[in-house]
Amino acid sequence: PFGYPGDVVGKITDKASQETGIPKGVSVCLSGHDTQFAVLGSGAGLHEPILSSGTWEILMSRSDGYSSGNQQFDLGITTEFDTIKGWYNIGVNYLASGLLEWIGEMFYHNIPKEDRYDIMMQEAAQIAPGANRVVVNPKFYSPADGSNGVISGLTLSTTRGEIYRACLEALALRLKSALRSLESAAGFRAKKIICVGGGSKNMLWNQIKADICDIPIQLISQKETTVLGSAICTFTGVGYYKNLEEAQSAIDYGSNLVHPSSYQKIYQEILTTIKE
Repeated sequence: PFGYPGDVVGKITDKASQETGIPKGVSVCLSGHDTQFAVLGSGAGLHEPILSSGTWEILMSRSDGYSSGNQQFDLGITTEFDTIKGWYNIGVNYLASGLLEWIGEMFYHNIPKEDRYDIMMQEAAQIAPGANRVVVNPKFYSPADGSNGVISGLTLSTTRGEIYRACLEALALRLKSALRSLESAAGFRAKKIICVGGGSKNMLWNQIKADICDIPIQLISQKETTVLGSAICTFTGVGYYKNLEEAQSAIDYGSNLVHPSSYQKIYQEILTTIKE
């Protein structure tokens, strides 16, 4: 009896119209969770991971099955209902750009914010993979288990660009770990990761993610995928589209793939000496 997002559950009544200004007779559709809509609005299909990259990153995937137990609990995996009955949204979230913002405030505070991130990327791009052995543990959010963030490998010649690049690499490693967790929980192997949100604008970070995860990162032109997913459900619910798949196919996502580069092999060698 609960229904799914987009299901028409009634019409605007006279009283509701008077109180809201919405015309009488307009269809009322069942709402949903922001994760459901963000995943749907990204254009992702079954077993196509979506990374919402911002202060926190949330890696999600639509799946027709999932594993639920102590192993998944220990990995921090969450499971929610998808917009399609019988499908699920499984996900992992962790601190991401919040760490990069902290680096900016600590080491680039003398640069105006409108120029800061361009300078940070330019400096980090000049550093070779491995950040001259600077390594970051990105757990800077003081989790309940008592572990803390760490920056190791510092010397008197370490630069802020090396520290920033080490942070980008650490977060890409965190993404790789999250991806493997989702693949294990849902029993699939990803062919690409769709990246949306503010973090998708950082092209150096996108390239490092592609290299470390050894998988293409797909960038799309649609940024507000949560709002878009809600609209897809509503238009389908009122009969404008036959189903959600048809509604998705009507959208021009303008996708761009960031493929693993020649640095991919170098990163794999580095990873053999760094405990993920």
